[in-house]
Amino acid sequence: MKFKKKILKNNFIQKILALILAIYIFIVKKTSTINYIDLSIPKIYWKDNKPFILAFWHSQLMTISYTWKSKKKINILASSHSDGRFGAIVGKYFKLENIPSSSKNGNLKIREIYKKLKEKKYVGITPDGPRGPKEIVSEGIIRIARATNTPIIPCGFWSSKNFQLKSWDSFLVTLPFSKCFFVWQKPLYIPKKTRDSDIKHYQELLKKMIDKSINIAKKKFD
Repeated sequence: MKFKKKILKNNFIQKILALILAIYIFIVKKTSTINYIDLSIPKIYWKDNKPFILAFWHSQLMTISYTWKSKKKINILASSHSDGRFGAIVGKYFKLENIPSSSKNGNLKIREIYKKLKEKKYVGITPDGPRGPKEIVSEGIIRIARATNTPIIPCGFWSSKNFQLKSWDSFLVTLPFSKCFFVWQKPLYIPKKTRDSDIKHYQELLKKMIDKSINIAKKKFD
């Protein structure tokens, strides 16, 4: 098992596996019918060059690039561990940039996020990542949105043909020739005057919004 983990952490092996996965994601996209609900919401921000924070569950990382229609790349906050590095390699094929980090306490990541948003660049955060708990919003995304006065726009997805891995996040794998739905929600603003004691409220609200998007997408297949 240790040997297997060591092999999977090898940079060359990761690049080969990332290419294979990227090809698979490309095949799924080209063979599937992709639908969007309320795509007009992010389009306003893309058109006016206004930054926002895209929020979605970690389990939906595979397909998130399908719904990104801006010419500008989105900067995804990812783990600095081997799985995060692997995801960063895959993401480069699909307009997804990894936000770099070399700090165990995450301070460099936070500063990089602030810098990106100040430069009117887009940031994507999986509020339950990188290690869970599954589908529970951490307070980090709320604090970032409050400090930078940047709206959070939630998005959820579902597909007609898929399966879920036995991972901590129940990672969703969409199969080729699927029918897919992406559902965008209205922006969530966190006022700068929000007290720390009120952050929990916004955590719960963001969770409800992401879950609502996924449930709307699921209902398309009832």
